[in-house]
Amino acid sequence: MTSPTLAAPVASAQAGATGGQPLRPSSWRRRERVIGIAAVAPAIVLVLGFMVYPVCYAVWISLNKTNGVSFEFIGLDNYVKLLVDPLLHKVFLNNVLFLISVPLVILAALVCSVLLYERIRGWRLFRILFFVPNVLSTAVIGLMFKSLFSYRGPINAILQQFGLPPIDFFANAGPAIFVIILALVWSGFGYQTIILLSGLSSINPEIFEAATVDGAGWWKRLWYITLPNIRGVLALVCILNVLYTFTALFGFIFVMTAGGPGYDTTTLDYLIYTLAFSSTRLGEGSALAVMVFLLIGTLTVVQLKFFRVAEDD
Repeated sequence: MTSPTLAAPVASAQAGATGGQPLRPSSWRRRERVIGIAAVAPAIVLVLGFMVYPVCYAVWISLNKTNGVSFEFIGLDNYVKLLVDPLLHKVFLNNVLFLISVPLVILAALVCSVLLYERIRGWRLFRILFFVPNVLSTAVIGLMFKSLFSYRGPINAILQQFGLPPIDFFANAGPAIFVIILALVWSGFGYQTIILLSGLSSINPEIFEAATVDGAGWWKRLWYITLPNIRGVLALVCILNVLYTFTALFGFIFVMTAGGPGYDTTTLDYLIYTLAFSSTRLGEGSALAVMVFLLIGTLTVVQLKFFRVAEDD
């Protein structure tokens, strides 16, 4: 039962809002709905203005031959031209090659997160140090690695100390890709470590204590306890890294190699920039952006289904 002392103020408040007449339940629910819509309206406007509209406009541009000023509707010609272009095939294979960084990042993050979870000596300091690269922008990290591996940089100076000739890391595709992958691993493993550490924190510590009492070593605890219990978090980390490899390498490429030598380190996002803003092929750049959007959507769905099947097994 509702206390009369509580019901009276509610009734008076409802009556005051309607000129002295109490609100019926349906009217009160309708008013709450209006208030809720008004509260989320600014966020809806922002989403429509800064996400939905740009995406729709990019799709429209991709159907035109344009330099940003004049538009000529050509339908799907931009998509057909890109799909038969050998350059796009090469750039796509470059992105696939950069996927080498994904297992390396996950492995480094997994080892570090387990060590932090077990609270090795100085674990608080290491947790801060591991996360420092995520505070830096990709441009800053790119400049750091470009300076380290430049022809007269510290790495070549160390090689010369051992009697080895200096290496021009950015003159050939192999060494340049190696440096970029190294930068990707260093910049990304700290954030992934924090995510995996949060997953480890959800495991009951008594499980590890019981396994230790039963004589399970570090590797057995990792293989039979840790990994099965954080499969969902590992799936998230894998998906995030794959999407990052296809959509967020622009800063590294722009600063370190500018896509060179030739197009050997050009990625899909850098090619979008080259087509859209460094030439008059804005329509093709938009078409490629739409294709990348569909690609990462497909990859996400495939990975989610794969990990869901793995968990069911």
